[in-house]
Amino acid sequence: MKKKFAVIYPGTFDPITIGHINIIKRALRIFNKVIIAVAEDTSKKTLFTTKERVLMIKESLKGYKNVEIDTFKGLLMDYAKKKGINTILRGLRTVQDFEYELQMALANKKLNPECETIFMMTEGAYSYFSSSLIKEIAHLKGNIKNMVPSPVEKMIKRKFQSKEV
Repeated sequence: MKKKFAVIYPGTFDPITIGHINIIKRALRIFNKVIIAVAEDTSKKTLFTTKERVLMIKESLKGYKNVEIDTFKGLLMDYAKKKGINTILRGLRTVQDFEYELQMALANKKLNPECETIFMMTEGAYSYFSSSLIKEIAHLKGNIKNMVPSPVEKMIKRKFQSKEV
């Protein structure tokens, strides 16, 4: 009997990028289910509300099977325990990402020794841009078309054209 695996892919996703989508697609080849867990309370200052981030992800992943989009507050390990999942997926772009993610993985392991963190390298074509960089480019009216899914591009443009920013 084949054991079914699910993985939690947590983040702020402010906004979700083509790099994130690349990680999700590849994770679906390994795991039966990917739960995208959008962090609600974070020390990061987000451009988009939690509801907007979830909407962007849903619009960007229409038609993807075995993907669940959820939100969480508090510690990731508490959320993972509540979901009954002991595997966390983290995408890496650079060595700096690895240093930060390793520290988080070790802290999470201390909080829940049963939980494992899997690191997946973003494919090279997506490694140079981050959500922060994309927001900066959009703010300066640059072209982000090949960095984010189409629904995200539209929401970012709307956000920067409005008085919200």
